[in-house]
Amino acid sequence: MELNSIILKFIGTDNCTVTPINNGLINTTYCVENNETQEKYILQKINTQVFKNPEFIVNNHLEINKILQEGQYHLHITQPISSSSEEFLIKDGNGDSWRMTSFIDNSITFLTVPSPETAFKAAKAVGYFLSIINTQTLPIIEDPLPDFLNFEKRLRDYKISLESGSSSLKENAKAEIELMNQLLWLPDEWIKMQNNGQLPKRIVHADAKISNILFDQNYDPMAIIDLDTIMISTILYDFGTMIQSYTNTTNEDDGTAHNNFNSEIFESVKEGFLFHLKDQLTPEEFKNLDYAAQVAIYIQGLRFLTDYVNGSTYYSTTYPEHNLDRTKNQLELLKGLRSYLKVD
Repeated sequence: MELNSIILKFIGTDNCTVTPINNGLINTTYCVENNETQEKYILQKINTQVFKNPEFIVNNHLEINKILQEGQYHLHITQPISSSSEEFLIKDGNGDSWRMTSFIDNSITFLTVPSPETAFKAAKAVGYFLSIINTQTLPIIEDPLPDFLNFEKRLRDYKISLESGSSSLKENAKAEIELMNQLLWLPDEWIKMQNNGQLPKRIVHADAKISNILFDQNYDPMAIIDLDTIMISTILYDFGTMIQSYTNTTNEDDGTAHNNFNSEIFESVKEGFLFHLKDQLTPEEFKNLDYAAQVAIYIQGLRFLTDYVNGSTYYSTTYPEHNLDRTKNQLELLKGLRSYLKVD
């Protein structure tokens, strides 16, 4: 099924201008502009190798939107668009699933944070989003990525990759493997706390990186987007993901980065995150924020390295060493954070 026929089913016309959006690592994304009305939409082909049940994504999105609207949430909300047959997912001839959402006009995104002030505003917006969706009994949220935050499995997968992965790739990544192995113990306390029920279960975004926030021209947050990964887990992961994304002064693809951790942005993110959430967090959550930041960066680096050794089958790559460069970048970021926190 051609792209035009997918668009036709969603909005009733294929007289559109279609522009690829290439900054995502998983799904295939397009901006679609209706040439008759000038209205814009986001169209995505969902990567079903990653999201095995794409209907979970849509159902979760609709549920979260309902909670936000009932909570009188004042930021913009992206809306799933239904097709002419009132379906939110359309399958093409290859069995691929497509969905469309509303487009928030006059917005901008960042791959790196432009300033500590912007970091504070962004983290405050994420904290606000989380505070609204976590003010009632947990709704029915279907897990779109089973074991996504199962760090025991992440560690097992990494160790398996070292046993069965390409010898040449392991040789290329020898230095990074050594550094990663020196910190294999780092997620242990996180795993222990989760297994012991010490961390409350909450709705989390699970991908609260800076590029998933839309800003206006004054760099004020307009919307939290990309709700594909909404799930039930610990809110510490969202904080850790923000530190992993926001404090990095370079693009995460830069394998030559040095001193890429920004401590001023770290403090701004923490202040912004707590603005709406400080009274909702438990003492256990509050005291583990710095630790969560380290674990989130470590696990992201571990995932990049695992994928590299396995032949780069998960993340989109544009050159052979892409995931290795991403690993190097995360290790440098983690080094900077741990130095700032003065931890061994």
